[in-house]
Amino acid sequence: MIFDTDIFIWVQRKNIKAAKLMEKSENRLLSTQTYMELLQCAKNKTQHQFVKDFITSYGFIVLPFTENIGHRASIYIEEYTLSSNLRSGDAIIAATAVENNMTLVSGNARHYKMIKDLRLKIFRP
Repeated sequence: MIFDTDIFIWVQRKNIKAAKLMEKSENRLLSTQTYMELLQCAKNKTQHQFVKDFITSYGFIVLPFTENIGHRASIYIEEYTLSSNLRSGDAIIAATAVENNMTLVSGNARHYKMIKDLRLKIFRP
């Protein structure tokens, strides 16, 4: 399962349901985009280190950004930006899940629901 950025934020906010979801997941994956978003939200080097330590200690695998992911994300942008306001970061995260044949778990259904080939698990905090 690939975790969207918002799930990590829920865990940081001490949401038990989000933490249990991560704990029971056999495969803990995230896109490079999510990893960058988590680092970007850090306010200092201590928080940067916390993000890196969390990812490492819980055995998350950061999936690389590939040419196929970039191509698929650009197709999603062409298809869905005008009609659904899809943002590039979300397109990259969705494309990472689809290209790796994985389910994406997110609490932001509206960001992804229009993408037909994406397996999406909705998280409700």
